[in-house]
Amino acid sequence: MRSLGRHRMFSWLGHFTYVRRRALLIAASLFVLLAGLWGSGVFGALDTGGLESPHAESYRANELLEGHFGHRPAQADAVAIYSDPTGKLSVDDPAFENAVTAALSSLPQTEVASWTSYWSPGLTAEQRAGYVSKDGHATLATIILRGADNQERLESYGEIEQQVRAQGLETHIAGGSTSVFHLQRLATENLATANMISLPILLILLLVIFRGVVAAAIPLALGIVAILGSLVMLRALTYVTDISIFAMEISTLLGLGLAIDYGLFMVSRFREELARRAGDVRQSLVATMNTAGHTVAFSGLTVVVGLCGLLFFPQPISQSFGFGGIAVVLFDLVAALVVLPAVLAVLGPRINALRLPWPRRRSRAVTREDRAWKWLATSVTRRPLPWLTGGLLALLVAAAPLLSLQQGITNHRYLPADNEGQVVPTRLAKDFPKDGPAGARMDIAIAGPVERSALDDYLRSVADLDGAGTAGVHLADAELTWATVTFQGEADDSQNLELVRDIRALEPPPGATEILVGGPGGPAVSLDNSDATTRALPWALAFIGLSTLVLLFLAFRSVLVPIKAVAVAFLSLAATCGIIVWGFQEGGLAGLMDFYVVGTTDVWALGLVITIAFGLVTDYEMFLVSRVHEEYIATGDNRRAIITGLRSTGSLITRAGLLMVIVLATMGFTATSLFLITIGVGLTLAVVIDATLVRSIVVPAAMQLLGGANWWPSRSRPSSNRADASDEPWPVPRTEATSGPF
Repeated sequence: MRSLGRHRMFSWLGHFTYVRRRALLIAASLFVLLAGLWGSGVFGALDTGGLESPHAESYRANELLEGHFGHRPAQADAVAIYSDPTGKLSVDDPAFENAVTAALSSLPQTEVASWTSYWSPGLTAEQRAGYVSKDGHATLATIILRGADNQERLESYGEIEQQVRAQGLETHIAGGSTSVFHLQRLATENLATANMISLPILLILLLVIFRGVVAAAIPLALGIVAILGSLVMLRALTYVTDISIFAMEISTLLGLGLAIDYGLFMVSRFREELARRAGDVRQSLVATMNTAGHTVAFSGLTVVVGLCGLLFFPQPISQSFGFGGIAVVLFDLVAALVVLPAVLAVLGPRINALRLPWPRRRSRAVTREDRAWKWLATSVTRRPLPWLTGGLLALLVAAAPLLSLQQGITNHRYLPADNEGQVVPTRLAKDFPKDGPAGARMDIAIAGPVERSALDDYLRSVADLDGAGTAGVHLADAELTWATVTFQGEADDSQNLELVRDIRALEPPPGATEILVGGPGGPAVSLDNSDATTRALPWALAFIGLSTLVLLFLAFRSVLVPIKAVAVAFLSLAATCGIIVWGFQEGGLAGLMDFYVVGTTDVWALGLVITIAFGLVTDYEMFLVSRVHEEYIATGDNRRAIITGLRSTGSLITRAGLLMVIVLATMGFTATSLFLITIGVGLTLAVVIDATLVRSIVVPAAMQLLGGANWWPSRSRPSSNRADASDEPWPVPRTEATSGPF
């Protein structure tokens, strides 16, 4: 009765979904039809911007310069490189000139504001030399695109990408901020590939787990509904906020993984309750909602809390991830707690239909897997201190590479080696003059009436700084000066980041009211984004930690269990981030996954992994601790409760973790951009570490050491106090309809 009183809402929900099962399924069917027709329109409504904080100096510099002078950049929006694949033609051959000029002249003026090539009139001999490769067999053309903002200009880039190609010549086009275009195109392709690969694998695994077609199909169907629902949720959000295509990919896969996990827990518990209650569908459904439903609800809310942390980051794309992820997870919860119970109510005992012709397990049979989990649980609870020490030491060792973290930015280096977004910058650095028309430049906005002599003195001071190249004036009037300074190397090289700091530290010239350093995708953006993320991350983690403490306290009426859960989650995430730094920044996984070792880590991407993974790493602990708490209430024996909880949830949570790993790892290992590889592999690592080391060793060992204090100050009292019987040969009750406690 205590359990029914505590979970009255879930009991009511179980009765409601049983009574209204047909109406709910009709509504769900109509929603799925709407999702397929309307939700797919999200692909045309996604945003490509939002990568910079609107409060950053670099962002304000770019806005000030473009707002005042219009889009007249010192650095081209795109660069096309033309070369003769045979190596016979040089830029002085008429055939070379005719092919390039014909391609550039065909570009529509609706998409291209201007272009400049080796043959453009009005260039000096020195300027013309900057358009030719060192061997004379390749040339470049700079292109200024039309568009009110970067998103519109990237759309224009997509329109001319094929038209710019010259007949008979090898053509590559990229440069500027177009790496975002290529990253987003790969994200769309990778999403489709990951789903095509993961769904059949998930179906096979579910068939193995449930040994029946109907039971296996339900979590997978819930996952497909989650994908369709996520498209609807994300498209609806595009009417009120910008949603990035990256947010869509990660939100969709997160929604798929969680939906299948929740379906697994709900179906497993329902089958167990059916067997226990002699096929009474209504009472089995109510019992399922009171146990697995209650835990799924709180688990989903912990994921939502983690995603709320993204709202603390100043970049609009972070908030896009946050809103999109929250909407998708909330949809998963509605689907798991309303639609799925209605399906179970309609199916009833037919949930076990279409059994596969595999050997049947005998009732109460103890499997090798059961014995392994019992051995581990018994061993950990007998000697908790050594096990806890070893587990924590392993996490600390994994986290150690964080000490060598080098902050960086996601750019063209995160693309595959054969992608044009990577080929063009590589060829520019290797084959063309470094201070040519496609050379890297920073922008400096100097506001106020500054005399020319004072401006020249200031620019000489800029050019004298370490790492600075040529400094000059791009555009100027009485109110604002658009100056530039060239630099060498990557945007997140330490010398270039220091150059930004040095320029900002210089004394302004007389008459200047404000000086802002920016430049699209350059060192100023890299520095400002990293600083903005590192300032926001502690606040995000504090919010996530405190909110999770409150949520877990409400779930378990305990003080120490939430504190332990949050502390272990942060340590687990530190281990995950440490492996990410070792694997991607230092190249430890380069041989396995074949990517270009950048040598830096985008701390924004790391923050993304942390906030998303936080909910995932507390998700499985919720299921374990819920089962331990259930047993403790029944027996009053802390050690027995831990052993029973770990033994009875071990197989199911491991299977759930495996299903989630399939979803996330498929994205990580099939992705072709380092950004998505990092996110996919990072989230996979978080789930693996939590579902194995943390959940199997650290959590039960810590709970054994805490003893009865785990549940203080809960008013719940054990219904009985049985002696410790951990050495008794406990059989695991099994029927063909059950595969776990939930």
